[in-house]
Amino acid sequence: MITLAVDCMGGDHGPRVTLAACGRFLDHHPDAELLLVGLAESLKDFSHARGKVIVATEVVGMDDPLEVALRKKKDSSMRVAIQQVKEGTAQAAVSAGNTGALMAIARYLLKTLDGIDRPAIATQLPNAKGGATTVLDLGANVDCTAEHLLQFAVMGSALVSALRDEKNPSVGLLNIGEEVIKGSEVIKQAGELLRSAAASGDLNFFGNVEGNDIFKGTVDIVVCDGFVGNVALKASEGLASMIGGFLRAEFSRNIFTKFAAICAQPVLSAFKNRVDHRRYNGAALLGLRGLVFKSHGSADELAFEVALSRAYDAARNNLLDRVQARIAHAAPLLAATAT
Repeated sequence: MITLAVDCMGGDHGPRVTLAACGRFLDHHPDAELLLVGLAESLKDFSHARGKVIVATEVVGMDDPLEVALRKKKDSSMRVAIQQVKEGTAQAAVSAGNTGALMAIARYLLKTLDGIDRPAIATQLPNAKGGATTVLDLGANVDCTAEHLLQFAVMGSALVSALRDEKNPSVGLLNIGEEVIKGSEVIKQAGELLRSAAASGDLNFFGNVEGNDIFKGTVDIVVCDGFVGNVALKASEGLASMIGGFLRAEFSRNIFTKFAAICAQPVLSAFKNRVDHRRYNGAALLGLRGLVFKSHGSADELAFEVALSRAYDAARNNLLDRVQARIAHAAPLLAATAT
């Protein structure tokens, strides 16, 4: 039985969305159980044989400063959910709440793995090959050193290996060109470290990749700093909305564009569904001594259920053990870069 702790109060919509998604998730996963954490009044109507309510008395707001979330709201639904992972009563925690607060609380309670300086946020973006490209970091670390990018590559490889059963996933370093002489000094240094990791058998490093390679599916994993990664994520989320807006606009014009839109609708609708960011919801906070997954704050029922499913898959496939094993294998290299 896989047990997940859910912060039911987080996100833009709170229990209205999270509870419905939890019910759907439990119906689709008979070998899972949920610990639903939140205010007693908000969760009183939820009922499921494999759903247990754990009462918290506080909620971390989407605009709460980190100091408030971490130091003052010690009985928040977010913190209590992560505490379940620390105590071993849940194998993973899921929240749609304040990203900065989630990372800070998770890092404070769970601590980072040996050899990892900073946790990273990793998620999947759809690609042209019909699969998805894993990208990290997506916003946890705006300023990164070359050593941090190496650590991200090691953790990303473990994530893809666990969730897709790929023993040697390929890693690309996001840059402004494929040539090794291009990019900032940090990127050039990161490239050298990643090539060393490839030579020692710790990584399958493809080389530098550009932004369009994320969506081409050139590599399994793309490593970048959090600023660039977050921009790429938001751009991909806007793509499906643009297609939907295009369809609505064409249907509302003249008879010729309506006819053309009707003819193209099956293909465009399939494409829109393919790139629907809701179907890729659920980002892993990698580098911690426990599994924590971040759902998009604006997630609807479908998107939040997907985030729960990602956490479930990670727990079922022993993601934490695989990350630790990858880091242990790369320990000599990581230690050398830290000195």
